[in-house]
Amino acid sequence: MFSFLLHKQSQNSHARAGVLSTAHGDVLTPAFMPVGTLASVKGLSPRDLKEMGTELIVANTYHLFLQPGTKVLEAFEGIHSFMAWDGPVLTDSGGFQVFSLGLGKKDKQVRWSAGNNDQKLAYEIKEDGVWFKSHINGDKYFLTPELSIQIQESIGADIILAFDECPPAGCGYEYTKKAMDLTHRWAIRSIAVKNRKNQAIFGIVQGGIYDDLRTESAAFIRELSTDGFAIGGLAVGEKKPDMHRVLDVLAVELPPEKPRHLLGVGAPEDLIEGVRRGIDIFDCVLPTRLGRHGSILRSTGKINIKNARFTFEKKPIEETCSCYTCKNFSLAYLQHLFKAHEALGGYLASYHNVYFLLKLMRKIRDAILKDQFEGFAEEFLQSYQR
Repeated sequence: MFSFLLHKQSQNSHARAGVLSTAHGDVLTPAFMPVGTLASVKGLSPRDLKEMGTELIVANTYHLFLQPGTKVLEAFEGIHSFMAWDGPVLTDSGGFQVFSLGLGKKDKQVRWSAGNNDQKLAYEIKEDGVWFKSHINGDKYFLTPELSIQIQESIGADIILAFDECPPAGCGYEYTKKAMDLTHRWAIRSIAVKNRKNQAIFGIVQGGIYDDLRTESAAFIRELSTDGFAIGGLAVGEKKPDMHRVLDVLAVELPPEKPRHLLGVGAPEDLIEGVRRGIDIFDCVLPTRLGRHGSILRSTGKINIKNARFTFEKKPIEETCSCYTCKNFSLAYLQHLFKAHEALGGYLASYHNVYFLLKLMRKIRDAILKDQFEGFAEEFLQSYQR
């Protein structure tokens, strides 16, 4: 039901091209996943996603558990029917959202050490799981590895993730190791209760920015019976050089025959650098979040559509782009929509941004297959103004 086949390995880097096969179709890698947190990619329809060539989306365990809830999802026999999306779906474990949204400020808090500063976390971690409060109505829940897997099975995703603790950026070594060890124990429990044979499960590699912890975590997770690897804790505020160094470490520590998913990363330059270091799958809210606020991706870098220089501009965002937005609308019209607070502006910008990243990944894959990735990467990074 699930398989991963490598088609090409770059001769000059860890970049590789392959294909993921799932019950709901194939995914050509390297691939970017638009984020459908609540069974919806913000501002875009499943038809839009199909039109622009999306092959895989990611949904969120935490949010779907709270709303609409597992009973509704089970009544529809899973997310595919519920949201009218017939392609592959990946769900995260919900761990990051629990730790980022947390309990409430008035509830019991735990502390972690970041250098010389103690900071408060608004949730309570136990060996068995995590207490958290719903950000919707304040109800208190206890999320365990077992419940996370149960929710993901109700969602019916093609790829699910083991439950993990994702410590914030800046954590000291001791706390990061403690979180990593807990992630390992939770991975064992997650795998033990997985029942659905048509779902693949990825273990999550943690360890912060500490090379030895990342090496230890990779060694532990690769010994488990997982179908692939997710790399967490590199999109929560770390500096880019630290992310690159950690990915360099993991590029040689993770077995090549299984896919690798870098959680929460989607800036164009980060996609290039991640692929260079052996990453197969990426996900990020960036393209739609930027689009809703008038920030638009181009091959030369981001632009702010609200800038006065676009007031009379008759050209599209990019003349070489064949997305719906660029084929039909001018920069001047897009600016007008944002200045007039018309919802269409955010839709058109989001459509283009997602299309831009999907097209970039297709170009990257083509370059790998032609043994031209390094040249393509350098040319792109030189022209893209960050």
